[in-house]
Amino acid sequence: MDDRFDRITDRRGTGSLKWDVKENELPMWVADMDFPTAPCVRRAIEKRAAHGIFGYSIIPDAWYDAYRNWWKTHHGLDITREELIFTTGVIPALSTAVRKFTTPAEKIVIQTPVYNIFVNSIVNNGRRVLENPLVYRDGGYDMDFADLEEKLSDPLTTMMILCNPQNPAGKIWSREHLAQVGELCRKHHVLVFSDEIHCDLTAPDASYIPFASVNETCRMNSITAVAPTKAFNIAGTQSAAVIVPEEGLRQRMDRALNTDEVAEPNAFAIDAAVAAFSDEGWEWLTALRGYIARNRETVYEFIRSELPDVYALPQDATYLMWLDVSRYTDDAESLQRRIREKTGLYLSAGNIYGGNGHYFLRLNIACPKALLEDGLKRLKTGLYR
Repeated sequence: MDDRFDRITDRRGTGSLKWDVKENELPMWVADMDFPTAPCVRRAIEKRAAHGIFGYSIIPDAWYDAYRNWWKTHHGLDITREELIFTTGVIPALSTAVRKFTTPAEKIVIQTPVYNIFVNSIVNNGRRVLENPLVYRDGGYDMDFADLEEKLSDPLTTMMILCNPQNPAGKIWSREHLAQVGELCRKHHVLVFSDEIHCDLTAPDASYIPFASVNETCRMNSITAVAPTKAFNIAGTQSAAVIVPEEGLRQRMDRALNTDEVAEPNAFAIDAAVAAFSDEGWEWLTALRGYIARNRETVYEFIRSELPDVYALPQDATYLMWLDVSRYTDDAESLQRRIREKTGLYLSAGNIYGGNGHYFLRLNIACPKALLEDGLKRLKTGLYR
């Protein structure tokens, strides 16, 4: 038992997107944890708040050092100071890249089912979505490289958005998979934007492979987006970074982020990130990953004993479990609505993620065990036929 994560914090009435629900409802949908952030992050924010003046902020050496040390120590990636650019968020950076490196009506490849906001960044900017559906077999997902090459070879395809680790499937892509993606994109002159925001939320015995670390081909034809916000539950601080090793791409991306006004930190963004990417932050994160792993086992055990017609995919990363409910429905959105109306449990319907997502529900398990157990009981009630 770890009181840091077992304690239930009442988030109703705090302006929380996740908890803006009816009194009887239990939200387990959006990727937002129900744990207070690491004590070192809270102290850093409190210290900054106590100063009382919140003017324009610079990006100090400490910020660059924190990212570089963290990625070198924990992910084996050497990053130079020049390769790092501050940005307010991964999705703002993605939308900036879409506008800068593609033109209207061009095509951008995504591997579905995948984080639905990728589609928004493409469509809202007048570009076209080109799906390379992941292959679902033997209880897991794999890449369809034949189809991927066909999509990349389209003359109108100019960018691919990679999700690594993958959301919603929670899969860590292998070095071999990433190398093949990199080679195909180089061959067909397609830029890779790699969203790696979930990289620090791996299982205790797993680690992810940064796309830019695979080889020189991947490194020099990519923009990688990273942040402390998902792992440390500080999305509201609007603090992220892009890693852009190739100088020409970097200069263009830097200019584009500044043009879009998403390259300047607010008064808390720097201090929160520096504190998160510290030794004390790593200790807290290690404990968090262990707690999430135990929650994941709780889900597996419950499904085995109480919901044998549901299949929970094995996962290496994230705190979002991908539940195959194909024995119940081929329209997860309708099922999700029925469960919510019947029990108050609010999950994400897989339809929005594309691909075969209409057979799946996404369950957020980053919460105290008592809330998770409540959610699982509601799920059983909601699925009872």
